[in-house]
Amino acid sequence: MIVRHWRSVLLVCTAVAAVLPVSQSFAQTASATTPQATTDDSTILQKIVVKGKRVAPGSVADTPLATEITKKQLEEKQVTNYDDIGRSVDAGVNYSRADAGFNLRGLSGARILTTIDGIPIPYISNSSRQGAFAPANANGGGDTFDFDSLSSLDIVRGADSSKGGSGMLGGAIVLNTLEPEDLIPEGRDWGAIVKSTYDSEDRSLSGSAAAAKKIGGTSILFQGGYRKGHERDNMGDNDSYGALRTEANPADFDQNNLLFKLRQELEGGHRIGLTAERFRWDLKTDLRHLQGGASPRNFMIDNYDGRELRDRDRVSIDYDYEAQSSDAFFSSARATLYWLDLKKEAGSGGRTTANVAYGRNNEIENETWGFSGTATKDFEYSGLSHSVRVGLDVGVSSWSQYSWALCPTSTTCPSLNNQAEVPNVDSQTLGLVVEDKIEIGNTGFTLTPGFRFDWFNYDPSTGGGFANNTGITRFGELRDRTEAAMSPKILATYDLTPDVELYMQLAVGFRAPTVDELYSRFYNPTGRYAQLGNPDLEPEIGRGIEIGANFDTGDFTGRVAAFHTRYQNFIETVTSVDATGFTEFNYTNVAAATISGLEVSAAKSFNNGINLHASLAYAYGRNEETTQRLRSVAPFKAIVGGGWSNETFGFDLSSTLSAGMLTDHLNTPVTNTADTTFDAPGYAIVDLTGWWTPEQLPGLRVQAGVYNIFDQEYFDALAVRDVNLSSATASQPRDWYSEPGRTFKVSLTKTF
Repeated sequence: MIVRHWRSVLLVCTAVAAVLPVSQSFAQTASATTPQATTDDSTILQKIVVKGKRVAPGSVADTPLATEITKKQLEEKQVTNYDDIGRSVDAGVNYSRADAGFNLRGLSGARILTTIDGIPIPYISNSSRQGAFAPANANGGGDTFDFDSLSSLDIVRGADSSKGGSGMLGGAIVLNTLEPEDLIPEGRDWGAIVKSTYDSEDRSLSGSAAAAKKIGGTSILFQGGYRKGHERDNMGDNDSYGALRTEANPADFDQNNLLFKLRQELEGGHRIGLTAERFRWDLKTDLRHLQGGASPRNFMIDNYDGRELRDRDRVSIDYDYEAQSSDAFFSSARATLYWLDLKKEAGSGGRTTANVAYGRNNEIENETWGFSGTATKDFEYSGLSHSVRVGLDVGVSSWSQYSWALCPTSTTCPSLNNQAEVPNVDSQTLGLVVEDKIEIGNTGFTLTPGFRFDWFNYDPSTGGGFANNTGITRFGELRDRTEAAMSPKILATYDLTPDVELYMQLAVGFRAPTVDELYSRFYNPTGRYAQLGNPDLEPEIGRGIEIGANFDTGDFTGRVAAFHTRYQNFIETVTSVDATGFTEFNYTNVAAATISGLEVSAAKSFNNGINLHASLAYAYGRNEETTQRLRSVAPFKAIVGGGWSNETFGFDLSSTLSAGMLTDHLNTPVTNTADTTFDAPGYAIVDLTGWWTPEQLPGLRVQAGVYNIFDQEYFDALAVRDVNLSSATASQPRDWYSEPGRTFKVSLTKTF
């Protein structure tokens, strides 16, 4: 039904595009003007669509629905951690700590695609131990990169799996790492940059360095960074142990990354390359809020710690091609053969108040071998300019999870000890994409129909650690899962003026169920409950419409977009209790959910150096079965500000404004009782940043910022959306969940 409906839409739109230029006179006019118009249009579109200067054809970010955060913007806004983007750059972007990833249009986790240099970073999870404040929460994947290694960050909004495949329901975060040409100035054969930053928010000190050299057609780049810090501050002032604590728990972390690139230019527009990358993050936390009291805070004072590790390694062989003549078989092509290994580990250990050893640990690893390639052919036919793109994505992955515990013996808690709660799973994925960007003469209209076919296969194994899983016998054996999906789209754009582009897109996004959602088996017979996957889950489907505009007059830029997306088979957790009182937490498909919203951003600069900027985002989502509000959708937020700058100095004063979280009516329709989840109130905070590039020291940049100048207490609505402040055993006092007060950040950058 879905495929037939969208196939009809695509056929009708393509037929209309083909019929328009039939008349001979139009064809002759187009033929005479098309070469110049094509050249002009490409320049105009590159100007209108605020994307990266090197967005390649076929990239996930090659769409008017994408916006770019450049390296310059990242530096000017002092973006050094994930929360900074939604606070100082784009109101439509939020960071979800529960999912350890970005939230776009009310979706996060596996519903947001994250890529780095075109390679997807998988989202891994273990539902048995998840939660924003759970010590053993190892969910994530998109939180394994260093901002200093990036040349740009593209934000693609909306459900459109034709661009990126599974997971692109809310959008995509497209990470682009540094290339040698980013460091080597024109007219030179080498370049380098060093940077150091201190941030009082977590008392962290970081340093990074990058250097590039070009010899003939060969370029090489090295980049490395290190960061050391402590706990993220909050507004709490109670430094006690246990249930009354409101200060952040003491913590220490280390982060490091390395990036190496080798590029070789060949004759005929070919380039080959080798990329190697590693990222490490290690956090140790003194869990004082769980010490010195009754269960679940029955741990010995100063003898109960949490630990979290994030590791990501990547090696890729890259190929790029740009045709040197119009009669080449392909106009452009790119391909990547890669290996990516993602590991996350979280847990806790120490001794109870009864002086008994205690420990929990959760390890997840996903190793992927893959290939991603795309090719584009530009040609003229019947008065139309076509740019046909074909693409192929292939991946083979191995997924594993393991848990261990000290209780203190393995027989005390077999459901927690030395077993896998999710089986080892081998998976294979295949994606095929075709799209045709059709420019209709010199009318300014462009129509881009396209579709993507995705196929995946999961093969679980009952061996290894899963053989010890106590839930296999009770809840049945595992089985393979194979599924396929079609994701069509139609994009129409119109150049209203040389500076304004209007667009409308109808698109479908899909997400395959995760390994955890299909196969998890956590069984606790003593506690009489189980957390279970559902091998019968259907893929999530999102059908969206978006209407918007991008504009860029040089000194005035911005975008506006209105969207509505309806989701089918939304995967949620349901709770059931049988006649004996045994509780099961199961994944199930929700028939329908909807998310709608509006996004606006604009920036204006004046000849006298003054600049103004604003960004706002509003979205509303609900479960259509229960009419409950989706609490993964952030409240209305706006970033407004202005500043002044010249060639050597500049400053910016901006305010982040957020409405409060609306109640979800979670309990009212079922039990007629009041909601218990914490609805974070609205807030307004003010930040001041400035920079200075002294003329006497070329290449030096000094930057500083004071954040939350008025030391306001506020809360991240998404981070606390599941917190129940009325529960004395499951939560801390309100201030413990607050965001940092007044902080400052200073950085020094030297470019050679």
